[in-house]
Amino acid sequence: MTLKENLIQVRESRWFSNLTTAIIIFYASVLGVKTIGDVEGDYSSFLYFMDYFVTIYFLIEIIIKMAAEKNLKDFFKSGWNIFDFIIVVITLIPLDNSSMAAVARLMRIFRVLRLLTSRPELKNIIDMLIGAIPAIIDIVILMFIIFYVYAILGNYLFEAAPSGLWRDLLIAMLTLFRILTFEDWTDVMYEGMEIHPWSWIYFVSFVIIAAFVFFNLFVAVIIGEMEKINNKDIEEEIHQDSKKLDLLLEQMSELQKDIKELKQKDK
Repeated sequence: MTLKENLIQVRESRWFSNLTTAIIIFYASVLGVKTIGDVEGDYSSFLYFMDYFVTIYFLIEIIIKMAAEKNLKDFFKSGWNIFDFIIVVITLIPLDNSSMAAVARLMRIFRVLRLLTSRPELKNIIDMLIGAIPAIIDIVILMFIIFYVYAILGNYLFEAAPSGLWRDLLIAMLTLFRILTFEDWTDVMYEGMEIHPWSWIYFVSFVIIAAFVFFNLFVAVIIGEMEKINNKDIEEEIHQDSKKLDLLLEQMSELQKDIKELKQKDK
């Protein structure tokens, strides 16, 4: 095997992905430990070593991925590869001993985001969420319209409430968001019922529309995108199987020709 074939095998191997994931998780744990008391002072040498080790490992990993491509331009055709490359380049910038040391510490946190690209399963989830963004935006716009209408209606009905939860449009929308999260929403409803006994219709209808209907819409959109990704994977598998079958049939056809030629020679 050539060097490039070995690099491709390493890049595609499961152990390489698992090793990267384990290092990122361990480094994330180290960053969390650094926030506890004087731990950073007691283990400064170890933490310093871990920073350098993770930086070197990420650099080696990105070099392997780039060298494994047939053409270097192909590496930058993937948005995930660009994401990895930017994080690695940023963490290589020497900022620790400069006036931007705080920025350097902040950059270390972004290394944890590499966990998204080290696991193919996580990539699929992120791709699913990105694909669902257009539909989610439409749902959010529709939800804003419902909030706007209910906020104006709430201000009109309950402006005199002692709590002041409906005194203007913005406060009314915040109150509706509180109701949406079910944070003591019944207290808000009972206060409104003291002004208008029938106002429970207003609150119950909002909860049904905003909390239940829109929540299920979000779930439906995400499930739809998940099905699209699964169908795409199935189509790719079928395509690969079809290519293998075509290759097998071609080889069988060539084998039959060779057998005929041998039989003719024997005659």
